Amino acid sequence: MKRVFLIVLDSFGIGEMPDADRFGDAGSNTLGTCRKSEKLHVPNMASLGLFKIDGVEPEGSGLKEPDDGRNIAQAAMSDGRDVVLTTSDGTALKHAFARLAERSDGKDTTTGHWEIAGLVSEKPMPTFPDGFPEDFMERYSAAVGRNLLCNKPYSGTQVIEDYGKEHLETGALIVYTSADSVFQIAAHEEIVPVPELYRYCEIAREMLQGELGVGRVIARPFIGTPGNFTRTSNRHDYSLQPPAVTMLDQIKDAGKDVLAVGKINDIFAGKGITEFVRTKDNADGIERTIEWMDRDFEGICFVNLVDFDMLYGHRNDVDGYAAALTYFDAQLPRILEKLGQEDLLLITADHGCDPGTPSTDHSREYIPLLIAGANLPVENGTNFGTRETFADIGQTVLSWLAIEPEISGEPLF
Repeated sequence: MKRVFLIVLDSFGIGEMPDADRFGDAGSNTLGTCRKSEKLHVPNMASLGLFKIDGVEPEGSGLKEPDDGRNIAQAAMSDGRDVVLTTSDGTALKHAFARLAERSDGKDTTTGHWEIAGLVSEKPMPTFPDGFPEDFMERYSAAVGRNLLCNKPYSGTQVIEDYGKEHLETGALIVYTSADSVFQIAAHEEIVPVPELYRYCEIAREMLQGELGVGRVIARPFIGTPGNFTRTSNRHDYSLQPPAVTMLDQIKDAGKDVLAVGKINDIFAGKGITEFVRTKDNADGIERTIEWMDRDFEGICFVNLVDFDMLYGHRNDVDGYAAALTYFDAQLPRILEKLGQEDLLLITADHGCDPGTPSTDHSREYIPLLIAGANLPVENGTNFGTRETFADIGQTVLSWLAIEPEISGEPLF
């Protein structure tokens, strides 16, 4: 019974793509920035080949001596010896790695995940650097029966500080966007109950189609008082439905399971998903993934860990991002030891979000692909080089599950 565990470390880019300057992202390198932090300690990902990927500086920088006793590899293996990875029953795991370029014209969450699943977006999703058209805002205000505030690109934490007090006083919704293709609605949970905010988002999703068809409508509930507002974990994304077949559709149509952890179900608007669970944070997402590793199923468990992007990348918090990577790395042995003989583990990203640049937006970067499994059909430590599209992940998943692909990309094996 073959299973795939595909984990997206949201925004974990590994260096600018050749066209990064077209997106205003020249010089961006999310991993490179995090390696400058004393908080970074990732020996387990290093053992899977992270610092051997094309364009990534060799291991050493950012690797500290292990201190938790759970690591499967010693930090900073300077002599270049291969590290033997094993499951809890002693089965040796092989590993491989690659660098992937984004073929789609974009750098947002939806575009990245769709491409991972084999759907390349030739046309970028619309963005609104000057805010949404006034005629749309008037129609939307009438549809929800509330006035609207802001309508500008804004930091999600700053917008509630600047408009939160007026929102409390008037009940008007805080509507804002970013450099990404998003329509975001922030509201205090005591003023607009979460189910009501979700309904407002559903109305917006229905209205934002065609030329206004943003990738995501996002509910951004918050709590607190002026000067002390905090966003809650009740965020909910409403994506466009993928306009063509993805690997998820193919896996589901083949009668296999498609389990979604975190915001995966939202990103694909439920299309191709057989079961899903939403999560509060990275720790919760990791625990839900490990729980599903104990289940018998055939197919894929597709995971998004969003804290890297949401809490640290967008807030330019270098140490926070590095610490989050360290936390994931410390949990990685728990995931590896649960891999069965026919399981495949893929760790990747969907774009970059360099916390060390002046920008607080996503960055156009290559993404890593770390691969582990007991029965990889390649030589241990294989470097697949630089691939032309994220869609090679989807192709590899379908190949592993013996499903004839109908998507873009080429399988790694």
